[in-house]
Amino acid sequence: MRVISGTLKGRQLKAVPGSGTRPTTDKVKESIFNMLGPFFEGGTGLDLFAGSGGLGIEALSRGLDKVIFVDKDSKALQTIKNNLNDCKLMDQTEVYRNDAARALKALVKREVTFDYIFLDPPYKQKRLEELVAYIDEHNLLNENGYVMCEYSSDSRPSDQIGKLQKVKEETYGIIGISIYTY
Repeated sequence: MRVISGTLKGRQLKAVPGSGTRPTTDKVKESIFNMLGPFFEGGTGLDLFAGSGGLGIEALSRGLDKVIFVDKDSKALQTIKNNLNDCKLMDQTEVYRNDAARALKALVKREVTFDYIFLDPPYKQKRLEELVAYIDEHNLLNENGYVMCEYSSDSRPSDQIGKLQKVKEETYGIIGISIYTY
């Protein structure tokens, strides 16, 4: 795993030990950022189900100002912190150990909003639509923001969730990617 482009291009990232997480492949990560940018002029991001932090770190490397990382696994949290330290990104980030739904509720209470939200939950949970609906209902996404969803290609999410409309969709073997915006 590595950072593909931007200020940290080529930087190696550690993976979460064990088989509990599924890192986004470089090919899929490149495609995600080509659909979203590929580069940003500032902005904020949320990497929910962050795993090793690869998506959020890639977003920072490509120009986001700040990213909040959330994962409930303690090994993932340690890996994220190690990768952020190695990339010297700690001052642009917040890292929390929490369940996704609880994290979103905490962010609503803090009145935090995002330009980019990365959702890559465990495929078996099939919670994407519920999470995107919550993001929409509680105005966690800025007006011109995007939600990126990664999922098993056999469980494609709806074209519209609340006020969010799917604007891009790609399939890479067993992996599906959808981008939503207002």
